[in-house]
Amino acid sequence: MPHTRAMGGGLFELQLKAMEGIARMLYCTMIGKNIMILHHFIKKSEKTPRKELAIAQRRMKEVVDVNTQRA
Repeated sequence: MPHTRAMGGGLFELQLKAMEGIARMLYCTMIGKNIMILHHFIKKSEKTPRKELAIAQRRMKEVVDVNTQRA
């Protein structure tokens, strides 16, 4: 905080101010200090919308699955 916070399950939110409003980026970290930006959107309410969170969680699962298969 104040620009990032843990969302749970390895997912994090980065808070940015943009001309269009308050932008949010949902990301995760991978082995080797890599950061994977999973989803971004302009936030219009106080809480992170479930739809946006679900998109990032689905993409994080895909990234983890691909990296697990390579190992």
